[in-house]
Amino acid sequence: MKLFKEFKEFISRGNVLDLAVAVVIGGAFGKIVTALVNDVIMPAISMIFGASSIAELAIVKGEGDDAIVLAYGAFIQAIIDFLLVAFVIFLVVKAFNKVKRKKEEEPDPDPEPSAEEKLLTEIRDLIKEK
Repeated sequence: MKLFKEFKEFISRGNVLDLAVAVVIGGAFGKIVTALVNDVIMPAISMIFGASSIAELAIVKGEGDDAIVLAYGAFIQAIIDFLLVAFVIFLVVKAFNKVKRKKEEEPDPDPEPSAEEKLLTEIRDLIKEK
């Protein structure tokens, strides 16, 4: 029972829910970036290299069962995938920080006057009455 209670407290924390949401959104975001890379960017790069797919680029040494295959295309594709994902995440974080900074810079529409300002206002009003 104690273990169940501790687990319930752990799950009830806000940061666990935030993490779960981040994982789900990250998975969906990953699919979008993967589609962009696989269906748009990699075919364009493949045309430059003259291959049907970058992942298929390889150096083959030997023949038959004794052949050694150096599949450098898969490595290049993994690097491009990583760089694109990192760049898109950078752009998202940069946009988030810009919005956050802009929100912090906005002054309150009607800031509450300080005690000194209230006192000076009362003095001004008293002087006007005389």
